[in-house]
Amino acid sequence: MRDITVFSGSAHPELAEEICAHLGTPLHPVRIDRFANDVIQVQLQANCRERDVFLIQPLIPPTQEHLVELLLMLDAARGASAARITVVMPHYAYARSDKKDAPRISIGGRLVADLLVAAGASRVLTMTLHSPQVHGFFSVPVDHLHALRELAAHFRRYDLSNTVVVSPDLGGAKEAAHFARMLGTDVAMGAKQRFSDDRVVISSIIGDVSGKDVIVIDDEIAKGSTVIELLQRLRERGARTVRVACTHGLFSGGAVERLSAVPEVEEIVCTNTVPPPKPSDKLTVLSIAPALADAMRRIHDGESVSSLFDTV
Repeated sequence: MRDITVFSGSAHPELAEEICAHLGTPLHPVRIDRFANDVIQVQLQANCRERDVFLIQPLIPPTQEHLVELLLMLDAARGASAARITVVMPHYAYARSDKKDAPRISIGGRLVADLLVAAGASRVLTMTLHSPQVHGFFSVPVDHLHALRELAAHFRRYDLSNTVVVSPDLGGAKEAAHFARMLGTDVAMGAKQRFSDDRVVISSIIGDVSGKDVIVIDDEIAKGSTVIELLQRLRERGARTVRVACTHGLFSGGAVERLSAVPEVEEIVCTNTVPPPKPSDKLTVLSIAPALADAMRRIHDGESVSSLFDTV
């Protein structure tokens, strides 16, 4: 069996350290230098020859910086004769750029997937892609995990007898329905139209939320525009309480504060696929490090990953 060697970029070293603690293997150092002309240089400071190398790097702001870091880490590992290189990308930011919905527009999800493979990625381990079809953008094996198991375990601590799971849009209906089955609750969804990055209109809610305790489930929350709009519709339709849950808690521009200020919102739950924001009374952060560590161990040992994780 080849030895396992784990490196992390600068995006989320805390998560990488937690993963390595669960794996029982050291997190090896990476030296990142910047020349006077702003060019980045990466050096992996551990032996990679004939090793099973894992590179941990979510794509978070500054996204382009972290992407280039990851590409250079891949190139360094390939040049150091690594036997196999697995990109562990808990958050794939370019998954939102997944279709041609306007003339002459780029499809970044496919382009970045091609770049990762061209730089040397042998396989990819990621979590909760924005759209299922992004999985097919990669020409190497992809293990696509979901955090629904961790989220469901958290919410099962509550009385769910009067609860309904709500997806903000029809695109998330399948995941919301699966989550509702895991919790044994009803499901509802919003009819959403997006006009720009921060302008969203939810015209109606399909399903009964009157007098219900609502769990809003989404793949990621950035500015929170969609959830804020959904909360207004839920209030109009008589929802009793609201808990907001997502996998990727980006929470840019004071999103946590805006959501926390809504009286009906009792809790905001996310995972640590990205660095969590500053603590808040209503914010709960769940760790996905054990899940990623288990998947990495199974990849290394040649075992099934799908048998371990619930899929949608």
